[in-house]
Amino acid sequence: MSKNKTSRRNFIKTTMMVGAGMFLPKSITLAKSGSSDDKRIIVIGAGLAGLSCAYELQQSGYNVLLLEARSRPGGRVRTNRDPFADGLYAEMGAEYVDSSDEYVRKYAQEFDLSVLPAKQYDGIYVRGQHISMADMKSGKIALPYTGIERGKLFAQEVAYIQDWIKMVKELGESSKEVQALDKMSVAEILKKGGAPQDIIDLYTFTNATESTSVPAKMSALNMILANSKTSAFSENTVEGRIFGGNDQLPKTFAKKLGNNIKYNRAVQKIMFTDNQVTVHFLENGKRKDVFGSRCVLAMPLSVLRRVKIDPLFSESKMHCIRKQAYGHVMKIAMQYGRRFWDEPGSIGQRVFTDTPLRRVYHFSIDQPGPRGILLSFTSGDDAAKLGRMSEERRMETAQKTCTDIWKEAPQYWEGGVTKYWNEDPWTRASYSVAGVGQKDFRDILSRPEGLFHFAGEHTSIYRASMNGAIESGLRVSEEIKKS
Repeated sequence: MSKNKTSRRNFIKTTMMVGAGMFLPKSITLAKSGSSDDKRIIVIGAGLAGLSCAYELQQSGYNVLLLEARSRPGGRVRTNRDPFADGLYAEMGAEYVDSSDEYVRKYAQEFDLSVLPAKQYDGIYVRGQHISMADMKSGKIALPYTGIERGKLFAQEVAYIQDWIKMVKELGESSKEVQALDKMSVAEILKKGGAPQDIIDLYTFTNATESTSVPAKMSALNMILANSKTSAFSENTVEGRIFGGNDQLPKTFAKKLGNNIKYNRAVQKIMFTDNQVTVHFLENGKRKDVFGSRCVLAMPLSVLRRVKIDPLFSESKMHCIRKQAYGHVMKIAMQYGRRFWDEPGSIGQRVFTDTPLRRVYHFSIDQPGPRGILLSFTSGDDAAKLGRMSEERRMETAQKTCTDIWKEAPQYWEGGVTKYWNEDPWTRASYSVAGVGQKDFRDILSRPEGLFHFAGEHTSIYRASMNGAIESGLRVSEEIKKS
């Protein structure tokens, strides 16, 4: 589900007829002289990675064409407005902007968008118990799990991995002993460290939920390295989102790119020689071709796997494209006629749970009531389970869970919508996960090959975030400028 500043110069675009009747943009102030086909950069995928890359290249005078399978920009950024009353909206895709997300914040500032701080967790509902965050933090009430440390919710696993954190600090992260941890899962290393099953279960609902995976499929190496460098996500993490909807960011990129974006163009095949790229795509049900000098692949690998590539990329690149791990994610937006979660006696308005909904929180904090939206974020096995249900059964599960948390919920229910990203034909997954045995994947996936460059959160050091998507787009734009 933000980047560096450079000087901008506008240039005029015109269009010309290409091939079987498709209009394509041609710059009349190209950074380098040459025909449109010779110098065109084709970017595939109008998520934040593709948008930021195309935008920066256009600003530098390049002739850019951005192909997008959907009818909208943004990819996994999806702000849903239509089903709700009173102008309410909900983020059904990428949502949070952390305080350290410099690239998202850079463009938000450049495009005059403001970031609204989100409220932090103030309630817990686990194993049927209602616990206020204040009581948990003070130690007054302990979480109903064995092996836990009082006073905190997240990072309970850290106590059981101290030997490996010490090993990283003593031997270095590139040592053979440390790198061997990539062959282990989070579940395995926690068991080896003496963690009871309750700690592994709790990790499933805390950090594994953030990764949209499960402990048995997550790399132990990634967890150890993360904890040896900095603290992981916690109940105190400061988050925010773009005021008025995250979709304003991709829409602003798209507006500035203008006719350089072509929507409803699903790429089917990519061919290349030593000096030219040919992209075959569908337009109104008919196959069309476009040629370019370079190509940026900024689509999820879960979709790229279904595109024919001729000839294939290197063996290591193709292996990573085919095997990169992804998780499952489901979001459910529920409209209620009254904001009962903000009233006295409520467990809270942002609640951590071990229910099928995982995280349930008041979304409409930037919009006046009386109506409001509760949004849930479910991942891993629970998301996959919900994903197999009909829309009606998903909503029944959501209503029941909210009733368990807030008994007064049913009387104010008005309706809702769900989004299961793994069934979206242009995503087919959540976001990338550091899977077991995949320690080298990011480096391999981010490496350019011949005329091709690779962007997307799966190639970024800031994996699984809007910030990472933009970082990758800017990295690739710089690669092309230096090529």
